[in-house]
This record gives sequence, structure tokens and C-alpha cells, in this order.
Amino acid sequence: MTVETWTLLPSVPKVATRDAVRAEADGWTGVMLADSQNLAAELIVEMSMIVARTERVLVSPGVTNPVTRHPAVLAGAFATLQAESGGRIAVEIGRGDSALAHLGFSPMKLRPFRRYLQALQGYLRGDEVPFDPSFVPAHVASVGDLGLGVAPEGSSLRWLRPQQPKVPVGVAATGPKVIAIGATIGDAVSFSVGGDPERVRAAIERARAARIESGFDPDSLRLGAFLNIAVHDDMETAARITSGKLASFSRFSVMHGKVTGEATGADEAELERLHGKYDMTSHGRADAEHTTLLSAEFAERNAIIGSAKQCLERLMELRELGITRFFLTEEFSREGVAGESHAAIVEEIVPEVNSWT
Repeated sequence: MTVETWTLLPSVPKVATRDAVRAEADGWTGVMLADSQNLAAELIVEMSMIVARTERVLVSPGVTNPVTRHPAVLAGAFATLQAESGGRIAVEIGRGDSALAHLGFSPMKLRPFRRYLQALQGYLRGDEVPFDPSFVPAHVASVGDLGLGVAPEGSSLRWLRPQQPKVPVGVAATGPKVIAIGATIGDAVSFSVGGDPERVRAAIERARAARIESGFDPDSLRLGAFLNIAVHDDMETAARITSGKLASFSRFSVMHGKVTGEATGADEAELERLHGKYDMTSHGRADAEHTTLLSAEFAERNAIIGSAKQCLERLMELRELGITRFFLTEEFSREGVAGESHAAIVEEIVPEVNSWT
């Protein structure tokens, strides 16, 4: 199975497109953009700009959510981009985080998240999807109230071309229940449990078990991992480089205050402290105060840091577990040691990982 390397880009007008063009030239398989309307530029617009300016690179949200768009709207947008790009679109979706927090909401609950995923997949396949009033505000009345002679009885993307490749849906997951949902409904599961091989192994085992229990071939499920990465020969410097993104991604393991995702006892205290002091108004910022809460030892266990050789050894260990999609997240800065780390990733990490099978 082909191994993929993905990079998360700053979702800023003009900047995202420029960086996507560079990422394509640098050999990345795909580029991701955050879907967080208050903190980042509009996802679909920026994806459209990238598709128009690139030729090969895959494009995906990293990640979208099930609340701010009806599944028909989300599916229609991505299917349109799929047609315009010649099949270069993928979807990563989770229960929601900063996009919802900045509207005053928490992540979607599990049962409606499952229904949303089922509807999204149905739309992308071209199926007729039953109406579900839970996807719209309660004050919106039924179409039946109009008394039409003939009213729609279901919902589908009627314009979808049968020959168009279906947009693959990956589910970003940390806890066991979301992993199981992703394994049974998604085309892929992308684990956000850090880079500790034991945590990744446990997540893979949960996904495969859920897939088998549902009667599906476990080998047909693609497995990915969101990994914070920094290349530097000095571990403390590497830990400092990745501290901002590591704090943001580590928070998923303690979203509701209780640690999930098979974290070890040594990490639980740090994760709980992070949860108690996390500043969502500074989400994703490298200078946020909460970035100082995770130790260098935590980073060494949970991020991919060190020399290029050390990072490749860590990544190969995860590849041997079954990971084929590497979502490598680094700091956005291209100055100083962060810039040196980025250059090493592009020159030494990406081409090597892309050569793996």
C-alpha cells in the first residue's frame, strides 16, 4: 500500500496557496488546512485556490467537523472539488474542536456523529439519504408544511457523476469509541494519540477489532497518524520547536478532563495539567502559555523529534505497525531553528518516507 506524507499548512489567504505550491514541489503527498472559521480562512475557498494552482498534491481539511455544515453541503463542496481537481480530494473529519469552541459549543456527541458520518458517506457515494431533522436548527419547519404537489422524499447529490472517484473519508480519532466509529463507517482512521508506538499499537488493535466485528475486512481500512515532528540533534531544542503544535494535539487525549487513548501513567499528570490550563483563545499558537506545560520528556515520548535518523527510525516503527498515512505537523515558522527543522524534514524525511511500501 502506498505510503503518504501530509503537511498542515497555515490557512491564511495568499499564504496557504503559496505554501501548497511549495509543498507540491517539495514532494509531499498531500496538504491539509484547518477548518476553524474564527481562527483560519474559509476552508472550501482556500482548498479551491490550492486545487487551481497545483497539479499533483492531494488536498484535505485537517480536520473538518460535523456541526458547521450540513452533511449534504459538506459532501457537495468536496465532491465539487473532487471533480474540478481530477480526484485529488480527501476528507479528514472529527467531532469538532476549535471551530465549535469559538461558537460556544463542545464536540458533537457520539450517536449524532455516527449518523452524520453515515449521511456524509451516503452523499459522497451518490446514495439517497433519508431526511434527518437533527442536522438543521429546531426552528426550521418540515418541507411537508408547504403543501407541495410533489415534495422530495429523500436527499442526494443528483449532479454527481457516476464515473467520478468517491471522495475518501478519514476519521480523526483519539478515544476508543471514536476509533470504532471511524473503523466501521470511514474509509480510513487517522489516530491522534501521539507517536508512542504502544499507544499507536493499541489504537490500531481497537480499529481492526471494530472492523472485524462489523464484518469488514480489516486490511481494507487505511491507517494514519497525526504526528508532531521537529528535526534537531539536540532533543531539548527539538522539543521546544514542536511545543506549540504538540500542546494542541495532545489536548485531544484529555478533551473532557479524563485522559483517553491509552496514555501511560507518566503522561497522565501532564495531560491533566494541560487540560486545566489550556487557553483556547491561543489555540495553535507557538507562544501560548500552555505550550510550556509539557516536558521535554513528554515530547520525546509523544512527538517525533531528534536527528533526521532518529525521526526516520521512529516513523519506520509506526510503519511496521501498519501506518501508511503520515500527517506530519510542524510549527509554521520558517525562521531560525524551526526553519532548519523544516528544511531537514523536506530534504531528509519526506523523500525517504515516500519511498516506503
